[in-house]
Amino acid sequence: MLLSPALAVEPSEKLADPKLEARARAIASELRCLVCQNQSIDDSDAPLAKDLRVIVRERLKDGASDAEVRDYVVARYGDFVLLRPPVKPETLLLWAAPAIALLGGVWAIFAATRRNRRSGAAALTAEERAQLRALGVEPPPSGSDAGEGSGKGDAQPS
Repeated sequence: MLLSPALAVEPSEKLADPKLEARARAIASELRCLVCQNQSIDDSDAPLAKDLRVIVRERLKDGASDAEVRDYVVARYGDFVLLRPPVKPETLLLWAAPAIALLGGVWAIFAATRRNRRSGAAALTAEERAQLRALGVEPPPSGSDAGEGSGKGDAQPS
């Protein structure tokens, strides 16, 4: 299981220069597999991820800097290809989504709690109370009785 990321990069893809290979692996670990979406191209076995790894290595062999290689891939596939896209107007919603979801959840809980407090139980009419007593059930205390004891006959009529 620990070797699974290393298995995604095929031996034929690896560069002979260890420093160049290390740079390629570092760049590939920052790029999203467009098929798997939650894996880097370094970890993915998808054919498109392999193609992107080859492109990264070819660009590095041609003498491009790490930033130039990333910029080339982003120019082709957009900011979505980056596992950590930059904060800019186009990606602001992506970065703000977790905070918006959290605030929405807090608001929903607050609104539901407030709605439940407002609705409360409607007071029983005298007829409904009489029907409950006829069935042998002690009705709950009415709004005027609330706070004047337990409601089991110890409240004094006013």
